[in-house]
Amino acid sequence: MKLSIVIVNYKNPALLRLCLNSVSKSLLAKTEVEMIVVDVSSSIETRNVVVEEFDGVKYLPFQDNIGYTRGVNEGLKISSGDQVLILNPDIVPLAGSIEILSDYLSQEENIGMVGPCLLNFDGSIQDSSFRFYDIPTIIYRRSFLGKFKFAQRKLNLYLMKDKDHNLIYETDWLMGSAYMIKKSILEKVGLLDERFFMYMSDVDWARRFWENGYKIIYNPNSKMYHYHQRYSKGSFGIFDILLKKYSRWHLKDAIKYLRKYGIRNTK
Repeated sequence: MKLSIVIVNYKNPALLRLCLNSVSKSLLAKTEVEMIVVDVSSSIETRNVVVEEFDGVKYLPFQDNIGYTRGVNEGLKISSGDQVLILNPDIVPLAGSIEILSDYLSQEENIGMVGPCLLNFDGSIQDSSFRFYDIPTIIYRRSFLGKFKFAQRKLNLYLMKDKDHNLIYETDWLMGSAYMIKKSILEKVGLLDERFFMYMSDVDWARRFWENGYKIIYNPNSKMYHYHQRYSKGSFGIFDILLKKYSRWHLKDAIKYLRKYGIRNTK
């Protein structure tokens, strides 16, 4: 079985180099892998990292900022693997972690997506599996209301705090930083929805996986470090929308998501 790995990079050659090195070191020798780097707002420096330092990596540059969602889709379109691992460049997989996902994904026909346990560099577990959004969750995460106990109970459910994150379980959706899918199911589910520029496309995709009968699984037997930078999360709550472009992108994509699904938060 052939595996494709799609990495979408945005102006971060140093992290991309670290990611490519760590992916190569983490893979077992028997694994047949196709590596694809989609370079958004590409630069000479990033091109040199990929082309001169890593043999055999397919390099797909775009001069414009086409966004995360289209970047993933462009990588999926040229991928030839039976399975596709989608990674952000700030991911460092541990040895064997990719094979663990691949083996698990092959176990059942109706498993469509599987993701690893993401770790901070101090070894603590990051939140990477979630329940679907609803209006209160969005408000609590973006305002002072999130500090109250009633909001914390709601947010803990959203963050799957009722689950043991050391065990395998089904989840509504996975953080788009690292997950693996079966290429064959794209004929039924389709590519990511490019109406979403950077955010919410992973949530939307997960909904369509579930609607088409495919499970989404969190598998902590696979572990990967994640240099998680919450670009859309600032220090000024709702006023970040006025100050940060990532916050504005997040808001625009959230509005598109709510227009598409309303306030529904069930599969």
